[in-house]
Amino acid sequence: MSDTVPAIGDAAPAFTAPRDGGDTVSLSDFAGKHVVLFFYPKDDTSGCTKEALEFTALADEFAKHDVVLVGVSKDSVKKHDKFRDKHSLNVILVSDEETTICEDYGVWKEKSMYGKTYMGIERTTFLIDGSGKIAAHWPKVKAAGHAAIVLERVENPA
Repeated sequence: MSDTVPAIGDAAPAFTAPRDGGDTVSLSDFAGKHVVLFFYPKDDTSGCTKEALEFTALADEFAKHDVVLVGVSKDSVKKHDKFRDKHSLNVILVSDEETTICEDYGVWKEKSMYGKTYMGIERTTFLIDGSGKIAAHWPKVKAAGHAAIVLERVENPA
């Protein structure tokens, strides 16, 4: 297990995993496009729903910049399908039940709540450029307003 987060300019860790709808998706499927890869703790919880809805609301704006939106959590494909359908989400939802992708991106962390420690996903977003390199990184994301911050970065690269 690694908690090393890829740095800006590093090659984004490759992955192939199941996605909503029952297909698989690979990072290499998006070669030449930008990818917003957002990691979130759990389908259909308040913060995760807000974040996914905000990315969905801005999906057309991201698409204008040739950006693909990909959300990753430990939830199963079946849970992803329910989450997608319940909220009419327009983002790809990747199932990382074994936490391999989360570990490769350094977002599988020890967390604590009410005095108990446990392992979980730290809400984090990466912007991956068309050559497969990390272009931007947002750790410890607050869900509300985050999609707009990422879109601003896409529209105004540093």
